[in-house]
Amino acid sequence: MDRRGIISAGTWLVDNVKIIEQYPARGNLTTISRVEKGLGGCSHNVLADLAGLGTDLPLYAGGCIGRDALGDYVQREIARLGIDGHNMLVLPDAATSYTDVMSERDGGIRTFFHFRGANARLGAEQVLQMETQARIFHLGYLLLLDELDSPDPEYGVVAARVLKGLQRQGYETSVDVVSEEGDRFRCIVEPCLPYIDYLIVNEIEAGAVCGLQLRDPEGVLLHDRMEEAAETLVQRGVGRLCAIHCPEGGYARTRDGESSWCSSVPVAAKQIISSVGAGDAFCAGMLYAQHEGMPLHDALCFANASARFNLFSATSTGGAPTLGQLTEFIHSNYKDQ
Repeated sequence: MDRRGIISAGTWLVDNVKIIEQYPARGNLTTISRVEKGLGGCSHNVLADLAGLGTDLPLYAGGCIGRDALGDYVQREIARLGIDGHNMLVLPDAATSYTDVMSERDGGIRTFFHFRGANARLGAEQVLQMETQARIFHLGYLLLLDELDSPDPEYGVVAARVLKGLQRQGYETSVDVVSEEGDRFRCIVEPCLPYIDYLIVNEIEAGAVCGLQLRDPEGVLLHDRMEEAAETLVQRGVGRLCAIHCPEGGYARTRDGESSWCSSVPVAAKQIISSVGAGDAFCAGMLYAQHEGMPLHDALCFANASARFNLFSATSTGGAPTLGQLTEFIHSNYKDQ
């Protein structure tokens, strides 16, 4: 099969984004200045950003939603974006997932309150039965997909078994994870590494898998640690590329030893409305770049630019740029990198 396109499967949810002055201390009150509703979750965010490019790249959606008003909203948005939704499973006995996002007005720092809902029911059988002609299968977020995060006697975790099965079907696999505190993070992600072709994570997540601190006590990014983390993840099994993103920029290392760093174009804190979907926007940009065969540094510039546009919208994908807008921005801001 001549595969082309990207499927993004996993978490689908409705984001209720609430803009606040600052997050209150426990037991205290803060005022919500504005509320915006939009779709969120790894699968939607990546696909919406890819659809926003306005290319002819085939896009496919996969996941579980409830037979309810929020589920209907998800399906309408998939159709509106021109995404193939025949792999979306509607469950009569589960509610569609949602997240209340508290986003601080200055700087866009956000805190999440998440209801897992139907996402928790997505299991190995459903994923492996999804039928597409896509080349890249993006799965996320691990640590929010209860069935896939559960133990497996042979592979350590069900997600690892699923990823190997997807590779056998001919997909190039990609994974994203959610930032979570605690020991569970490493236990779920590490067994998956040998079956991941593209691992795209932020600096906190990369450090959690490797057991490294990528920032010093003052919060300054340690570039040598970032390079060490990417190299470690590749050595532990990542098949093609490990990309680590952070507010300062992005770093990537390939299986054949090529590496590159690309700095972000600075944004004043007062200009940032929300960073709620910036990581997914970086991921979408990187996946598009890999699908289209861009050189590594160009891919990082593309992914960085995609993430930057996202900062100027309260919702996860409201700032998604077109391919033309990205190309113009990169030409104007990255020609010296």
